[in-house]
Amino acid sequence: MAWIQLRINTQASRAEALGEALSELGAQAVTFVDAKDTPWYEPKPGEVQLWPDTQVIGLFDASEEMSPVLTRIKTLAPPDTLVTLDPLEDKDWEREWMDNFHPVQFGKRLWICPSWRDVPDPDAVNVMLDPGLAFGTGTHPTTALCLKWLDGLELAGKTVVDFGCGSGILGIAALKLGAARVIGIDIDPQAVQASQENARRNEVANRIELYLPEQQPTLQADVVVANILAGPLRELREVITDYCRPGTLLALSGILQEQAQAIHDLYAQDFDMDAIAVDGDWARVSGVKRS
Repeated sequence: MAWIQLRINTQASRAEALGEALSELGAQAVTFVDAKDTPWYEPKPGEVQLWPDTQVIGLFDASEEMSPVLTRIKTLAPPDTLVTLDPLEDKDWEREWMDNFHPVQFGKRLWICPSWRDVPDPDAVNVMLDPGLAFGTGTHPTTALCLKWLDGLELAGKTVVDFGCGSGILGIAALKLGAARVIGIDIDPQAVQASQENARRNEVANRIELYLPEQQPTLQADVVVANILAGPLRELREVITDYCRPGTLLALSGILQEQAQAIHDLYAQDFDMDAIAVDGDWARVSGVKRS
């Protein structure tokens, strides 16, 4: 079954109310974790303690319409509250990666390799990336669909925009495949930090620029990829389209198979769309910006 994880960074005084709201809104599970590395001691008998900076995590069926949930959370939390949505990493794939530590090939040229393993083909395009806190190791079908799409492109000298950059895997892969410049954008500061560190590990940090949404630049790119779930893809259609000039190649993922046709049709207003690509429950739509 496919899942979506909603994360809310908040203060302890608001955490329980937000957790109750997530349960009422259909969350299958709600958990509270430390949003920072805060030392904590055993509570007194009968006392419930939360960290001063608490992350409230709600787990939803991926077919759930998240717009009402986000609207409700906005009424309960201060305007500057960080709220993020991620397709949850498929645990079977993740466990296989963690247990076996094998490099994985995507397309014909591209390999994603744990940093402690020898690369299987030194002449291939090898991205060194370890499982970490930011979403995106290539094991989730949404990421894999985008990696295979990038592997099939001629990226030499191109400028690429990566919405929802997560670990930086797509942008780094694009640079290793020949792109001249990548602009990565993510709502999560932790993702920006992880992308920067992974770019350094892969010796491409001088060609990647990373931004939070309020800092993102104005430009038009040759290639745009957005792996950010169906709801944000709908809401950000104009923003994403504005990064595309006539002839720009676009790929959108983080989409359930049953959501793909609606996203395909929405972007078909401005793009000549390809056939929908499917991997398990998940899908990718792609196309070329029309003149």
